[in-house]
Amino acid sequence: MSVKIERGLSVVMALGLLMLTYGVVRGFRDEVIDVGDTAPEFSIVTDGGRAVSRSSFGGRLLVLNFWATWCPPCISEMPSLSRFQEQFASSGVVVLGISVDRSERAYRRLLDKRKVAFLTARDPEARVSASFGTYKYPETYLIDRNGKVVQKIIGAADWSDAAMANQIKALLAS
Repeated sequence: MSVKIERGLSVVMALGLLMLTYGVVRGFRDEVIDVGDTAPEFSIVTDGGRAVSRSSFGGRLLVLNFWATWCPPCISEMPSLSRFQEQFASSGVVVLGISVDRSERAYRRLLDKRKVAFLTARDPEARVSASFGTYKYPETYLIDRNGKVVQKIIGAADWSDAAMANQIKALLAS
């Protein structure tokens, strides 16, 4: 074979390998849900034994909070999130906290201690949070009645803050 043909084949093989690598890497990359995206459909059983999905909350604003017992910011935001649920429950807001704890014992112990006022569920395989591209906790999605993400909060929030209340009232009015 001539040197030109060998070089040409080497270039073609390198480009093919590069394209294959790009395809594999892209296939493994998780989709990250952001503001404006349609929230993924999910199904989970709450601690009360009720099977819920994203569409179960149609007509209401869903505050979907991903958390864990080993996450100090998650624990610190729980009291204000609980008060938030009590404040806005009659306005059409539902808070669903999904824990990614593998240890059911740690999860139950924390909930027994905290007595939260919102729906909770445990997803030890983190399937629901993975469908949103969540890997930092806490992370919260505000999902409108049409299933669109209208706000995404990474990190702990003060749910009793007046600015947060005004923002929620504006979302409910739209």
